[in-house]
Amino acid sequence: MQQRSMFESEDSQPLAARMRPRTLDEFAGQTHLLGEGKVLRRLIESDKIGSMIFWGPPGVGKTTLARIIAGRTKAEFIDFSAVTSGIKEIRAVMERAERGRLFGAKTILFVDEIHRFNKAQQDAFLPFVERGSIILIGATTENPSFEVNGALLSRCKVFVLQALKTEEIAALLRRALADERGFGGRVDIEDELITAIANFANGDARSALTTLEMAVLNGQVQGERTLVTRETIEQCISKKSLLYDKTGEEHYNLISALHKSMRNSDPDAAVYWLARMLEAGEDPLYIARRVTRFAAEDVGLADPRALEVAVAAYQACHWIGMPECTVHLTEAVVYLSLAPKSNALYVAYGRARKDALTMLAEPVPLVIRNAPTKLMRELDYGKGYQYAHDTAEKLTDMQCLPDSLSGREYYTPTQEGAEAKFSARLQDIKAWKRARLREAHPPRGKGSAPQGGAQRDTGVQAGQTKGDTQDAPPAEGK
Repeated sequence: MQQRSMFESEDSQPLAARMRPRTLDEFAGQTHLLGEGKVLRRLIESDKIGSMIFWGPPGVGKTTLARIIAGRTKAEFIDFSAVTSGIKEIRAVMERAERGRLFGAKTILFVDEIHRFNKAQQDAFLPFVERGSIILIGATTENPSFEVNGALLSRCKVFVLQALKTEEIAALLRRALADERGFGGRVDIEDELITAIANFANGDARSALTTLEMAVLNGQVQGERTLVTRETIEQCISKKSLLYDKTGEEHYNLISALHKSMRNSDPDAAVYWLARMLEAGEDPLYIARRVTRFAAEDVGLADPRALEVAVAAYQACHWIGMPECTVHLTEAVVYLSLAPKSNALYVAYGRARKDALTMLAEPVPLVIRNAPTKLMRELDYGKGYQYAHDTAEKLTDMQCLPDSLSGREYYTPTQEGAEAKFSARLQDIKAWKRARLREAHPPRGKGSAPQGGAQRDTGVQAGQTKGDTQDAPPAEGK
């Protein structure tokens, strides 16, 4: 447990540390968890805390909330850091907690940044959590679904802490200005400047208090009072430092927001999310790769140029880099946002993939097998193969799918944009194949023959039609 040095005064601490809430009533935000009658507040007030994980962005009160719990609980509270502790330290603390349990004592172990522990370190907690030797409270900025072992996660209740609202941070700043732990009412600052600091903090109370402290320290001292001007605030917040973990959840949240904004044909939102990522330091090539994927997945043949624009943007990012390539990515993002949308190619591959994974042993039809050796030719490899370029229509009626997949249809074009032309072309191909099949298998006469002929015609039609469909539209598109 951390202790303060006897030579350390409270005034020497940063403002954020001095203003750390001591009670639930002082705690800012998280009313969905800590409002009157809410579940977490009831658990804390009744001293019935179980193992839990606080998940939320920086500066929303995860550690502070744990300290408030420590102040109210009848259990021993141990503050444990994942940054400075290893297996040895974990075992020592666990043995201490186990001895306490044997004498009826309760131990709350608070682990800050629990996502920094590896699997072995997290596993070390399990038996003690199961036996009730400790009540584990973890804090993390990362999604615990990915960063906390499933076995440990299943034994903890996850509480999601949200970024603070601007008005909540503004209220916190006003309290810091008035409270004796803060500036004791000795600072003059316009209310709109307080709001500006609160907006700049982007939901992070610690960041807001640090900015306010910097502004006051650089303010104009006038006797016993300090004046904070607009110019001082502008100097303190002229360059926002964006917190962005390229491997964390926010990374995937933002790229998802970009993708879905383009899909929803909203260029303004798409450009905003693009700027959020680039200004936070995201690799432009990563964004360009995702944009290229989008061009085929969500636009496809509705606008064949979409892929060209996306690939060109990727090449521009590769050649010239940041910050010049921002405009190239913007061009691609806006183009894709406004392009007609079709996911027919995405759906087609998904259908084919399902069959490919469940029917792995289907033989390639002999007619479309290559026959480079005499033995292969004797086994009828390539027998009956028709070279499409030798025909006037550049089409044949060969079956290219395995017999077991005869009749399967994977690509179903939409009527969006240019894909309507591909759809028409596909219908022409199907009609031509049906006509060829009727010529090759005319009705045999009256009675049962037409029925059998019709059955044969229908079965072959589906296979023949779809067999050539897979290749024909792309060839025409090129």
